[in-house]
Amino acid sequence: MAASVVSLEIGGMTCASCANRIERKLNRIEGVTATVNYATEKASVRSDGVDTTALIAAVESAGYSATLPAPVRVRQDAELPVDREVVALRHRLVVSATLAAPVVLLSMIPAIQFTHWQWLALTLAAPVVVWGAWPFHRAAAVNARHGGATMDTLVSVGVIAAFGWSLYALFFGTAGMPGMHMSFTFFASAHGGASEIYLEVAAAVTVFILGGRYIEARAKKQSGAALRALLELGAQDATALKGGVESSVSVASLAPGDVIVVRPGEKIASDGLVVEGSSAVDFSMLTGESVPVEVGAGDRVVGATINVGGRLVVEITRVGADTELARIGRLVEDAQNGKAEAQRLADRVSGVFVPIVIGLALVTFAAWVLINGSVELAFTAAVATLIIACPCALGLATPTALLVGTGRGSQLGIIISGPQVLEQTRAVDTIVLDKTGTVTTGRMSVSAVTSLDETPTAQLLGVAAAVEHGSEHPVARAIVEHAASTGLSISSAESFLAHPGQGVQAIVDGRLVMAGRSSWLATEWAMAIPDAASAAIAAAEAEGATVIAVAWDGRLRGTIAVGDTVKPSSAQAIGRFVALGLRPVLLTGDNAGAAALVAAAVHIDEVHAAVTPQGKLELITRLQSEGRIVAMVGDGVNDAAALAAADLGIAMGGGTDAAMAASDITVVSGDLLVVADAIRLARRTLGTIKGNLFWAFAYNVAAIPLAMLGLLGPLVAGAAMALSSVFVVTNSLRLRRFSPLV
Repeated sequence: MAASVVSLEIGGMTCASCANRIERKLNRIEGVTATVNYATEKASVRSDGVDTTALIAAVESAGYSATLPAPVRVRQDAELPVDREVVALRHRLVVSATLAAPVVLLSMIPAIQFTHWQWLALTLAAPVVVWGAWPFHRAAAVNARHGGATMDTLVSVGVIAAFGWSLYALFFGTAGMPGMHMSFTFFASAHGGASEIYLEVAAAVTVFILGGRYIEARAKKQSGAALRALLELGAQDATALKGGVESSVSVASLAPGDVIVVRPGEKIASDGLVVEGSSAVDFSMLTGESVPVEVGAGDRVVGATINVGGRLVVEITRVGADTELARIGRLVEDAQNGKAEAQRLADRVSGVFVPIVIGLALVTFAAWVLINGSVELAFTAAVATLIIACPCALGLATPTALLVGTGRGSQLGIIISGPQVLEQTRAVDTIVLDKTGTVTTGRMSVSAVTSLDETPTAQLLGVAAAVEHGSEHPVARAIVEHAASTGLSISSAESFLAHPGQGVQAIVDGRLVMAGRSSWLATEWAMAIPDAASAAIAAAEAEGATVIAVAWDGRLRGTIAVGDTVKPSSAQAIGRFVALGLRPVLLTGDNAGAAALVAAAVHIDEVHAAVTPQGKLELITRLQSEGRIVAMVGDGVNDAAALAAADLGIAMGGGTDAAMAASDITVVSGDLLVVADAIRLARRTLGTIKGNLFWAFAYNVAAIPLAMLGLLGPLVAGAAMALSSVFVVTNSLRLRRFSPLV
């Protein structure tokens, strides 16, 4: 039996170790090979005849939920579905922070500690510890049930220990007495523990970690935006033609064999064959070709591409999930599921750190009981050990640096999608650049005007603009815009007639003027094309330009080359990539001539031309198989799958929503120089996160022995933990000084 691939949506994961646990559970089933992606919350399972219910049961037995993904459909309204998980997490954070703030103030400022203040603090802190921290308690219980430990475990144990000791001190110690004030002592004492409460520690830890979890959840939930953006590119309505009568219908109602009418400027509703008419169709969204493609009867057209020329009658051949757009959507989704998600540093270390800390706390308790005989002092030292190790700074290390780094990035027009992006920028050694719209402007413009027979260049351009003024073709618009930008006065044309796919003719100033392909002038108008002109036209077309030959009075008067142009900053940006240690690669759907010309202009040696969307994805995976860490820069739907598959996807802001949704970083301005700054900022932010984590762990390593020896009371431990958090935040704020290279 052939192996089948099933996609499952996984619920309940809180860190990368959860994904690893589910993956191991699935792979224990005979005949199953599974990968679980924490970022997209999906599992891709390849199996030989294993029933889906067995796969779901395996995931549920590990303590998580699994469902088959619902089919993705285009929404008919602009409103996006509400993410209930993120909304619920935000609600939990806001409520917890509101309740925790007065607890912290009351505990830390003796001047405002009124009579019985401790009971108000307990009333406010209890919901935070029980309800606010419930996700951590639940995750810790699941981990414990399966023999694992993560940051959730330490958060839960630390919060419960601080809260539990506070309850002991309030109900069985002296902390609940009227007029109690918190005293600040550096050392634990045999009689001090029962008079101190640590409600502020329990509440503050909960709020800090909830804040980090909320930031992470928001970034993670963007993974489904790529496929949604792709599907929303398609047309919503179509003009059906039945029995000679036109009517507006929903695209969802179309079926193979239906006939539709597509007018100039409209999107083609679905894949099909042209049965009547001819036009230029803008395929750049799918192919990357900068020049619209001429189509006529019998030619295939693709849904979501734009008809920029004449009226077309199209017979639908494929709809829904069978269309080219849907196929590219699946490529994007598969690439996202297959992307290796770097585990966060804190989670990797906490797998060992957490059980060690819990063990040290138990050892501390036992040792003090044996040495001193005071259970109260032993419990105080043990609680101090847990509190001093509580990962408040660890939880803040990533989100604070990410907040400041992404905030500074947004000021510079750089959007970083989440913390998982940053770990890839450090190792990236190859940067693959799409040509159209990335290295080049993506807009048609006149690149050369060549006159013959001593015809003045201004006259040639003015006459060409006059005859092309009646055309809607992008090449014609480029000529008209170029003439207008030079200050030429464009004459009016009469008797305009378009020859689709060939050229146009009109009477300008009393003369019949033709502008179009040189082959059309030679065959239809018996126009002599000099050998030198033919060679120049062939050379320009080989470089990707579209050449318009202009003739009147029976003679060829000159040619106008129109093509895509290189962005002014592209060459300098390539130099900066090289300085950052990146190897540039040019990748395009355009022909080899056009690609080589652009590569030479910006000093790129490795070029891949005439590449399809599937081919772009294959090139990325091939480079990765060679051991390269690949960044991909693109702006079109045809780049979306490659952007998702790359180790680091960078979308240009002037491109499509699909490309931006599939990417890890978006450069709003579309300037390649800013891409270099984006990589620098991402690397700087990652360096800050790693520095934060190092100092957070170093603080624990230095402080835990002091707490175990009874040299730090729980209150000092809580204050030290707060100071470590202040250090992490202050270190992260240095990212605000990041500035782009001039």
